[in-house]
Amino acid sequence: MNNLHHKRIVLGVTGGIAAYKSADLVRRLREQGAEVRVVMTRAACEFITPLTMQALSGKPVHTELLDHRAEAAMGHIELARWSDVILVAPASANFMAKLAHGQADDLLSTLCLAAATPLLLAPAMNQRMWLNPATQDNVALLQRRAITLFGPAEGDQACGETGPGRLLEPVELVRHVNDSFETQLLAAKKLLVTAGPTREDIDPVRYISNRSSGRMGYAVARAAAETGADVILVSGPTALDPPERVRRLDVITARDMRDAVMANVADTDIFIAAAAVADYRCIQIGDQKIKKTNTGITLALEKTPDILAEVANLPDGPFTVGFAAETEGLIENARSKLRSKKLDMIAANQVGNGLGFEGDENSLQVLWEDGGVVLEQALKEKLARQLINVVAERFYEKNPAQGH
Repeated sequence: MNNLHHKRIVLGVTGGIAAYKSADLVRRLREQGAEVRVVMTRAACEFITPLTMQALSGKPVHTELLDHRAEAAMGHIELARWSDVILVAPASANFMAKLAHGQADDLLSTLCLAAATPLLLAPAMNQRMWLNPATQDNVALLQRRAITLFGPAEGDQACGETGPGRLLEPVELVRHVNDSFETQLLAAKKLLVTAGPTREDIDPVRYISNRSSGRMGYAVARAAAETGADVILVSGPTALDPPERVRRLDVITARDMRDAVMANVADTDIFIAAAAVADYRCIQIGDQKIKKTNTGITLALEKTPDILAEVANLPDGPFTVGFAAETEGLIENARSKLRSKKLDMIAANQVGNGLGFEGDENSLQVLWEDGGVVLEQALKEKLARQLINVVAERFYEKNPAQGH
């Protein structure tokens, strides 16, 4: 599975002859669909030029801690918020020592301290430096802090010696970064996700619908697949490609979506209703196109099935997560929906005025009966992974016998 599509990767490059491999690494990451921004230390610039990395990444290269071009001159904070993962390749002995002891005297080290995203290191150094007890102590300390190391490899080194300390080849690093998104957090669990709008016919050429693009629901399905879950995506009409390792069922109307959900909800562990289901449909659908006249027309509407409430009230039903898209009273309306439909959790987001449906980014207020958490504004793919982590945590709290 290609987990790098649409991922935002900060590539840190430190000083060392292996920095030349970073150029190929950028190219290969972008080939997999990742967006890459490069941060270089001053020592790294002695081995490979920022211009080279800029040409390969398609983005300006960051080298200074206090960058007047960055918002509030805090480039490290902007990059920390932007990234899905930080990969430092090569990671020198000096950089690893700084990171182990919390030093922050340049952009890259400060960025690593400021980021809440996973930190991956690919060490590269002389074999004696790697085997030095001080370096090994730093390695152990970094690993205890859940920082992941890839390599080093063994073999001939530029200094003429042979031993451990070679930077892994770019193709290997790409594979490791790709695999780092495979968490197995929900391995062997069955998830049912709805996404997109529904369309309710007025006549053969017109319908009632909404502005939902389906991107958030698709991102949730993709994030769930990355956790090892068996995912079924029930999708209204969208222009999106189905995520890898996800079985997509295409539907049109709210009734279609309800039927598809109920046909597949058996043995489902978690149901996430991210679709923007139409609340009403026409009682009478025209057999022919309704002609325009000089007078207005009146459409008689009736409620569509409440799919979320029906699933939430099933005997021994799944852990049920709803979405609430609101233009006002976000928390109040979301909590009301949480309680009235008897949901386990609800993810609420503000929509309208460029927020929500049609944007690349979103933010969520995730609520449950006795608590909640705010997921700050981020790319929808990143937000979906954060949401899935929260859902998994709450699911296992409610179902400790199914602990991962």
